[in-house]
This record gives sequence, structure tokens and C-alpha cells, in this order.
Amino acid sequence: MSWLVTGGAGYIGAHVVRVMAEGGEDVVVFDDLSTGSADRVPSGVPLVVGSVLDGPLLERTMREHGVTGVVHIAAKKQVGESVERPLHYYRENVTGLQTLLEAMTATGAGALVFSSSAAVYGMPDVDLVTEDTPCAPINPYGETKLAGEWLIGAASRAHGIRSACLRYFNVAGAAGPELADAGATNLVPMVFERLDAGRAPLVFGDDYPTPDGTCVRDFIHVEDIASAHLAAARRLAEAEDGTALVLNIGRGEGSSVREVVDRILKVTGNGHLTPEVAPRRPGDPARVVASAGRIGTELGWSARHDLDDMIRSAWEGWRHHRS
Repeated sequence: MSWLVTGGAGYIGAHVVRVMAEGGEDVVVFDDLSTGSADRVPSGVPLVVGSVLDGPLLERTMREHGVTGVVHIAAKKQVGESVERPLHYYRENVTGLQTLLEAMTATGAGALVFSSSAAVYGMPDVDLVTEDTPCAPINPYGETKLAGEWLIGAASRAHGIRSACLRYFNVAGAAGPELADAGATNLVPMVFERLDAGRAPLVFGDDYPTPDGTCVRDFIHVEDIASAHLAAARRLAEAEDGTALVLNIGRGEGSSVREVVDRILKVTGNGHLTPEVAPRRPGDPARVVASAGRIGTELGWSARHDLDDMIRSAWEGWRHHRS
């Protein structure tokens, strides 16, 4: 098969492209470079610069490169921004997906791996979040991801598109410094940013009903995210028309914010600092940890990296981008 990877020049997308290309898959990158970088695209992999809202360009790209499947990673993904700009998020994430699906049906591309998110679950009151846990997103970003899953399900039933919706949990780390996340929108790089400024890291709330009072999350290495996409793509290549999978990508292991911050301080040589406790952020659930059993059964996949791997590789990448 020939795979179009939307958002393939971004942080997660570039890891997926590298793993797929190294695994012998025929890959084409489609990215508007609004947050991605052409430097992340491996040598020999074609890059088409454009928006997923541009249907004619998508169709032309698919036909020219003989695309038979799509890995759709391109999306707007900042929770706070989604609250401030919901129309923008729905347009980019939902209308963009609709446009992509239209291009797929027009060109006969029959398989879709969709980057979804644990944000579809909202604030689940369970120890482990399974794929059957009710979805109740609490922000427009999560809503757009859930709406995307519904849209893909409808297209799968109507047009036979084979699909896998992969619900990410908290992504961190890097396969190499050059592929690291250069932004500071997630916990690990947010702590790095504070350290660079000579300030103690912030912990938002220490009175949650958890062992140390801070939120508990399931952190997953971006290399594991990438290998899950490759496994899903290969499964869909052999699947029957209409196959529709919904799978969590996580380790099934919770780490508290305090634990993560303490490990970051140790790895970066800042063990003398004491985290500052700030008020809770609205909408932060106490615990969100994945049940990763179904993806193991369906794809034979499991995470290989631990929290220390994530922090060390993320720190190397952070220093690389600022050297």
C-alpha cells in the first residue's frame, strides 16, 4: 500500500513517518507546515505542502502518488485555544476530516488510521479507561475528536472504508533530538521551560483524591505511539472492508504529576528545586489511565518505553532545539 500521512512534518507525525518508512512502507507526507517542519521529513519521502481543507489538492496528491491508505494526524490540538476558538477547531479538525474522507472516496483510498485522543473521555471516574468507557468530552478539542470518530464510523459503514481510531494518552519523549517537541504545551516541556527560566516547576493542585494529591496520568513514549500507527496500518492493509477499530494507546500505568516533576528535576540536575503548588486548573480530572488490553489483542502491540526513557529523550531534544 501507499500511505498519505497528514501532519507528517509535525512532532508525532514525523515519528510515524520515520517508523513507517523504515518499516518498508511507501509514504507521502501532506502538511501545511503551520507547526511542522520540512526538516523532519526523511530524505526520499515526498512532501506536499497544503491544507486538509484543500480537497482538490488532496485528490491530486492521492492520484499522483497512488495513495491507497491515509494516516490522519494533522489537527489543531491545544485545549485552551479550542475553548477560545471553537469554530476554528471544528473547521480544521472536523471539516478537514470530512474533506479528507471525500478525497479518499473519490480516489478509492480504502484505509484510514485516525489520530484521536483520550480527550474524548472527558473526566472518567474509573481506575482504568477502556474503549467502552462512556465518552463525555469537556472541551471543544475533545468534541472535535469524538465527532471525527463518528464521521469515520459513518464513512466506514457507507463506503466500506477500513479504519482504526487511535486514542492517545499523554505523549512525551523523542526518537532523536531532532524530532523532539519544540513547543511547551504539555507537562514535560512546560517543566523544562520553567527550568530554563531559573524558576521552580508548577504543580496545579495537590489536593486531588490520589496517593500524593496530584493528578495521575498515563504517559506514553512517542516512539510507542509511532509503532502503534504502523501496526494499525498493517492490520488495515489486510482487513475486510468496513473494519472499524477503536483502540487506546497507553501503558496502562499511572504516574502522578508530582512523580513526573520529581523525575524531571533529577534527570536535569535540578534536584535542589522544590515544585510550587498552584491552584487547580478547571476541568483537570484526578486520574486518567488507559486500559491497553484491546490494542494488544487486536494488533499484538505493547509499549516498550518507560517514564525515564521519555524524560531523558525529551530533555536531550529540548536542549538540542535551544543550543
